[in-house]
Amino acid sequence: MPDRLAFLLGTWRGTGRGDYPTIEPFEYREEVVFGSVPTKPFVTYLQRTTDPDGAPLHAESGYLRSPTETTAELVVAQPTGVAEVHAGTLAGTTLVLASTGVLLTPTAKEVAAVGRRLEVTGDVLRYELDMAAVGQDLQFHLEAELTRV
Repeated sequence: MPDRLAFLLGTWRGTGRGDYPTIEPFEYREEVVFGSVPTKPFVTYLQRTTDPDGAPLHAESGYLRSPTETTAELVVAQPTGVAEVHAGTLAGTTLVLASTGVLLTPTAKEVAAVGRRLEVTGDVLRYELDMAAVGQDLQFHLEAELTRV
């Protein structure tokens, strides 16, 4: 794994909020785990969210790599039938990613594009996720603040 991704390693927990024109606003709890794979040039990514009472909401997993000092790529799969491929920039401890492709199973809800911005300051990870889905243009969907545990 490139040292430039080491700032992500560990387990992160916190809360977030979501909104989108087709749903009611909501709050959630989240855990994200970035793990190293010895001798491999990537980190693993596991994400789980629950509602404030602990009921499962969403999950996704994938891999993040940084092929150069200033670029990053992310592959994410979701149990809802959505798979995303992202490319973008890495500047210090900030990642800005945009989907280059979104694949859907035949029964998945339509998702056309996703943008992700992630920033780590010390032991605090903040992110925003934009989404174009179900006929809506790319716009805000999620934001959260997580702390490394």
